[in-house]
Amino acid sequence: MSTAIYSHPDCLRHEMGSWHPESPSRLQAIDDQLILARLDGLIEQRSAPLADTADILRNHTPGALALVRDHVPATPGDYYPLDGDTSLCHYSYQAALRAAGAAVAATDAVIAGSIANAFCAVRPPGHHATPTEPMGFCLFNNVAIAARHAMEVHGLERVAIVDFDVHHGNGTADAFRNEPRVLMVSFFQHPFYPYSDPEPITASQVNVPVPARADGETVRKLVQEQWLPALHAHQPQMIFISAGFDAHRDDDMGGMGLVEADYAWITRQVMAVAKQYARGRIVSCLEGGYELSALGRSVVAHLKVLAELE
Repeated sequence: MSTAIYSHPDCLRHEMGSWHPESPSRLQAIDDQLILARLDGLIEQRSAPLADTADILRNHTPGALALVRDHVPATPGDYYPLDGDTSLCHYSYQAALRAAGAAVAATDAVIAGSIANAFCAVRPPGHHATPTEPMGFCLFNNVAIAARHAMEVHGLERVAIVDFDVHHGNGTADAFRNEPRVLMVSFFQHPFYPYSDPEPITASQVNVPVPARADGETVRKLVQEQWLPALHAHQPQMIFISAGFDAHRDDDMGGMGLVEADYAWITRQVMAVAKQYARGRIVSCLEGGYELSALGRSVVAHLKVLAELE
């Protein structure tokens, strides 16, 4: 079995203005670094299909779906603002369906055993999108949709979501707050967008706020002391990763201090849990990461571990 990358050219067509940090150049930067690292020929490339509306509606309300679908501008070059950070262009709905479709297709392939794990190089990202509304650059919550698919279509009884973006995955937390089948573990810079109030650690939500300038040593300690005990207790049958790389020290979108080696280390810990309880089954989806060189290098570090090419 192998690692696959799911993506599609439609994910490059979504844009929110030339000034916007969540830009098509993010995927281009990843492709460039894969070529430089000579990984492009070692990892299978798969085309992301369009998600069905049924896939979206497992996690989102009809109103949330309609808000994106029905407000896409008819004319290329026009924008429809959803909030101060998030807009739709003519191609946004198609791109969002590809992003969610990648996560669903990767889930199917990993569960079927045709690949060992997958990385979805897609945009728009997803982890801020709540069940009722898009926000924070995110239209549909790709990881949450995939997790729902794994449980409702494939019958998995326990899954885990690991989120290492610098921002709190508030949409994912909202989706699964009362769902004991899903464990969410994360860290996030606090106080910081989306300005979520820290919540108590529970058996199903281990979302740990950290201060600005927190570095790899801080993150590794919380992973060992808080994430790993929760993951071992939950014994997930599949793990999904919200892979945001904006906690990198070079990324001025946030204020943390991680480097590529930290992302590789986190990925190794997650893989060890997946091998113990989940037959190695992992689907990782791109979230943040806005300093293009750091983003590309960090994705390469993540992929090398997933593909066991270190």
